[in-house]
Amino acid sequence: MLTGIIVGAGHRALGYAELAKIKGESLKIVGVADPLPERRKYTREYFSFGEDMCFESAEDLAARGKLADVIINGTMDQQHVATSIPLLEAGYDMLLEKPFAVNEAELQLLADAVKRTGRKVMICHVLRYAPFYAEIKKRLLNGDIGRILNIQSAEHVSYHHFSACYVRGKWSKHSECGASSLLAKCCHDIDLITWFKSGVDPVSVDSMGGINFFNAANAPANAGNYCLIDCPLEHTCDFSVRRLHLDNPVRWRSYIWPKTAYCPEANTPEYREAALKDPAHPHARCVWKCDNDQPDTQAVMITFADGTVATHTMAANTSRPLRKLHIVGTDGEIEGVFDDNKFVVRRRDLTPGHLLPGQKEYTEEEIDLGDMGDTTGAFGDHGGGDLRLAMDFVEFVAGGTPSISCTQLSDSINGHLIVFAADTALQDEKRQFYKDGKFTPRS
Repeated sequence: MLTGIIVGAGHRALGYAELAKIKGESLKIVGVADPLPERRKYTREYFSFGEDMCFESAEDLAARGKLADVIINGTMDQQHVATSIPLLEAGYDMLLEKPFAVNEAELQLLADAVKRTGRKVMICHVLRYAPFYAEIKKRLLNGDIGRILNIQSAEHVSYHHFSACYVRGKWSKHSECGASSLLAKCCHDIDLITWFKSGVDPVSVDSMGGINFFNAANAPANAGNYCLIDCPLEHTCDFSVRRLHLDNPVRWRSYIWPKTAYCPEANTPEYREAALKDPAHPHARCVWKCDNDQPDTQAVMITFADGTVATHTMAANTSRPLRKLHIVGTDGEIEGVFDDNKFVVRRRDLTPGHLLPGQKEYTEEEIDLGDMGDTTGAFGDHGGGDLRLAMDFVEFVAGGTPSISCTQLSDSINGHLIVFAADTALQDEKRQFYKDGKFTPRS
């Protein structure tokens, strides 16, 4: 059994730590570090440890030396490196939420710290562990479609998700949270592309996009500045916070009311509505009149050293949230939708008579991985990836053989560098080229 301490007791870290409840013989949570007393109290009571193992910050915890085997670090994006380094130096191995750094300088600081301390660090690229993507990786390793020629990836971010997190929410301003919407939302997808192309370096990155929907130009005539306070259109607006977050289902609760997300006795309907009638609350604002600076549409193009071209598109404001993938190889192709939990493997059909009327020019093998709801219920969010990742982390730290999905820090570096390069290319309108471990524009 490993002992662990949660640093940043938000829903991501607590989700991974749920392994201690499900497989208590593998992991025991013995402490927490979080600035909010409500979260410290909730975590202490839920996992049954003493007040002496509650800390207000990672620094306070690190000052006490090594008190457990591992850290589950679920702090905010811009805090990951600052909280991780003193804990690595104190002797902890770590499960670190993505993105592990918000710029190249931070990335290098953390990479140097891991090398210096020799600690094991695994990044929470949970989609690698979802059965959908893990099975596709196995097919690629088996050579089912030959050498990869092209990868097309897309994430459709729903209207309520993007507006809650990247327009009104805590990721609404790149300048404040440190992470772009592409980094915070799609570093999973870019990581998957680099995982599928493992061992092949990127050569160049370009990107296009912008704030095309969630801006003042699209505000309806006569819209107020605050949704529940002064807007005459609130009852008919699709982005009414009443419709999105007060009426059932109550979406994104832990993001909108973080101080009481783990205090059911305080998180009442009356409290939630009163909070959204306070003009100081960020989610009280009209969705069209926020100070958001995050692109709501962005496309990324990547070329690899072996000639493979990969594209990823992030599209916000979709009705249905989904991720889709199409990989074309020399001997076939794989196409599927993550949220359907199924994909198809196609190959050319070269048998005699294959061009007769009514016959296809290819064969299709459909892989149906079962109901996504059942998978999620058994193994956490992200298509069942959350707890599979936590279980692999325990095995990894204990000295077992890492799975094909295991994302050590070194495995995550190229994906992060590609995101940084894409954001630079978008801002500067200049394609970025990879050389000596860095992306720069070609003069």
